[in-house]
Amino acid sequence: MLTVPVRQLGESERRAVERLLDLDPFAGAQVAERIAARGLAWWRAEGRILGYGARRNLESLCWIGGNLTPVLATDAAVAAFADLLAGEERLCSSIVGRADAVLGLWDRLSGTWGPARDVRPNQPLLATDALPPVPVDPEVRQVRAGEVDRLFPAAVAMYTEEVGVSPLAEDAGRSYRRRVNDLVRAGRAYARFVDGKVVFKAELAVVTKRTAQVQGVWVAPEWRGRGIATAAMATVVRDALLRVAPTVSLYVNDFNLPARRVYERCGFQPVGTLATVLF
Repeated sequence: MLTVPVRQLGESERRAVERLLDLDPFAGAQVAERIAARGLAWWRAEGRILGYGARRNLESLCWIGGNLTPVLATDAAVAAFADLLAGEERLCSSIVGRADAVLGLWDRLSGTWGPARDVRPNQPLLATDALPPVPVDPEVRQVRAGEVDRLFPAAVAMYTEEVGVSPLAEDAGRSYRRRVNDLVRAGRAYARFVDGKVVFKAELAVVTKRTAQVQGVWVAPEWRGRGIATAAMATVVRDALLRVAPTVSLYVNDFNLPARRVYERCGFQPVGTLATVLF
């Protein structure tokens, strides 16, 4: 029996929320970054965060915005979050987080929120705090502000290949281009250029005090199979550890065996399993 109601959390509970997020610094990284930047006030955060547990003993969190992300969600919390969310219109484009919580939510929400465009139930979550044991690629570097036009087509190709839809489909790609611009401006976008074209790219899409989370890793199709990814990725990991955060993390689809081998060579170790439901 559920005896603890779900409630929307506000700025007065920020310290308790941050303590919970510190307990799961990799799976909760995206939520931690948003709260560090904008707090818990919904009008600033572009989302809201639900809590489960007694007021003096917060147990679980659920971020609701462009994505829906459960954090440290117990079975009871998953059931309680789902009961509340089932009565709301789905506005998020995905559910992503620890696999047990995401799949538990989807089992309860699929009847009202379905169908999903794709369900990825097994995405290894990886992290490292050690400099890569392999040589780096000196040609991989941070993308400069004047190179966004060169980076953007590669970013669109990566997104389309990974997510299954083009980021240009909504608002002609203006919001996605702003995101790419922001990453470049923040020194969080990396690429290797050959004859002015991007042949490798990656971004530190999420940065917290605990980790820099790499996303958007992509090798141009004509360069795949040439063995450039390991050294390129090693460059990103080395720079992130020396300049940005004490750990580097990422998650990858279980079926992407070439990428998983690259990450293993760069020193990444498994720290859990995520799942993603895409709409």
